Amino acid sequence: MFSPPLDNTPVKLLENINPMNKRPFFPLPTVLNRCFSSRRAKFLWLSSGGLALTLTLISCGTLSQPIMAPPSIPGATFVGSKACADCHEVLVRDFRTAGHARLKAPGKNAENAGCESCHGPGSKHVAAGGGAGSIINPRKDPEACFKCHLEIRAKFSLPFRHAVLEGRMGCGDCHNPHKGSVMKGGGATNLMSKNEVCFQCHQAQRGPFVFQHEATREGCVVCHDPHGSVNQKLLTARNQMLCMKCHFQQQNRTVPGQTIAPGAIMMGSVNHADDVARGTCWSGGCHEAVHGSQVNSHLRY
Repeated sequence: MFSPPLDNTPVKLLENINPMNKRPFFPLPTVLNRCFSSRRAKFLWLSSGGLALTLTLISCGTLSQPIMAPPSIPGATFVGSKACADCHEVLVRDFRTAGHARLKAPGKNAENAGCESCHGPGSKHVAAGGGAGSIINPRKDPEACFKCHLEIRAKFSLPFRHAVLEGRMGCGDCHNPHKGSVMKGGGATNLMSKNEVCFQCHQAQRGPFVFQHEATREGCVVCHDPHGSVNQKLLTARNQMLCMKCHFQQQNRTVPGQTIAPGAIMMGSVNHADDVARGTCWSGGCHEAVHGSQVNSHLRY
């Protein structure tokens, strides 16, 4: 620690020396002065600062509606939905009722590019008189859908998923982008009709069953994520935790003739604490018929 002499004797300090490692030490003002000593350096500093400020303002900005980027076709330009109606009259007519109709980009520059919002600019397609090679078909190329549905693209990268990326099925097998609700079978409140989309392939789960699992009345998506999941069978939760989302009751209740011990897992009047340790509810030998049973009200075969 340095202490000045009492007799005011001038002290010669070691300038620009760091006492810790004896290397030249330049104070911050000196460094900044050297950086701004030339016009070129000043220009670079000011430009980079302005760019950083601009990027910050853009990233912090908010928008009143989503922004999507239409697919691009090299050399093609937008022609407008009226040109599509010359051949696809029914699709263009019904598209007014579709949920995707809200995605169209009206305006002079976009030429009311409703169809082209998903299929890309159609000038080459019109000039060729149609043809599969001159326009984008989202049914065969899901990347056109993923330009807006980024979160769905991520789900299709999970270990268990429908084979959309592999090309064995397409988004159009379950969704209807051209007419009415985008979900085949009805709107958001028509739950049972939504199951018809799944029953196109999963016919064994259709029934009818004498004893139906109530969850199927609310829709397959109550237990399954149709796009992808980290769990087998596209389940929204792992193992018995899926069932316990609904089938779980308070532990501190009274059951006639029974003593409820701490840690009990009551479902109905039965303590399932020991049963859930065996595995899943449908693989532990209890409730194998999870969609419905013809012989047992407890969903057993």
